[in-house]
Amino acid sequence: MVACGSVESAGREDPYRHIQIMQPQHHFIPASPNGSLVDPASRLDLAARAVDLNRRWAEASSEQILDEALTKEFSGRIALISSFGADAAVLLHLAAQVDRNLPILFLETGKHFMETLTYRDILVGRFGFTDARSLEPDAADLSREDPSGDLWSKNPDRCCHLRKVIPLDTALQDFDAWITGRKRYQTSQRAALPVAEVSDGKIKINPLASWTEARINQAFKDFKLPRHPLFDEGFASIGCAPCTRRILEGEDSRAGRWSGSEKTECGIHFGLTDGEGI
Repeated sequence: MVACGSVESAGREDPYRHIQIMQPQHHFIPASPNGSLVDPASRLDLAARAVDLNRRWAEASSEQILDEALTKEFSGRIALISSFGADAAVLLHLAAQVDRNLPILFLETGKHFMETLTYRDILVGRFGFTDARSLEPDAADLSREDPSGDLWSKNPDRCCHLRKVIPLDTALQDFDAWITGRKRYQTSQRAALPVAEVSDGKIKINPLASWTEARINQAFKDFKLPRHPLFDEGFASIGCAPCTRRILEGEDSRAGRWSGSEKTECGIHFGLTDGEGI
């Protein structure tokens, strides 16, 4: 059984006017004539570019990766997605040193802990981001498939698809690349995570891929960054309230996500092409 929580964010007012609410207008990237979402030739070009970026960034610092990605490789065509979870402040701090106008995308599922929304607003204000966007699920989709708001308990994959995958896919249509805070140490599925990869016709960049948990913790101290309010209560990875619990001693940092089920990812890192993550 998925761990339960009762705190939801629906209906609460955002205190920061610069956080833009976005409703998805299209559910899928228009398909190419052969039915795939990404043209095969473009896919090969992107794969070659990801290989080249991984070669050039093999020994690069996270700061260098972010600087080159934001100012050279994808200038004006890149966004950072943040859950504003337990480790989020580190990546946001590093990105803010390069470009505070970088679009910051947050998936407002309507199921977040209040503490997460408060933390989001604190970090956006602290780092001075000017283009923080809150991506909401389509109201018609929710009315049709989750009228009672309890889809998470019946079909968590579908819930994540409606509340996260589709809104993010819509928002990313305006970009060529996006940045995540994933790290290899978090789970066995992420152990081989590259710095650059291809996802649904975009380059996805993981500048903290090689970071360890100890390095993350040290960064909070070095940069004097505020922790998520739930971190000290035992929440090492923080997602939607109904599907997040405290971790137990000896568990990996994401063990508290969808506890009691086989689900380990929300789906946004698998995308819409193969459907594996939905």
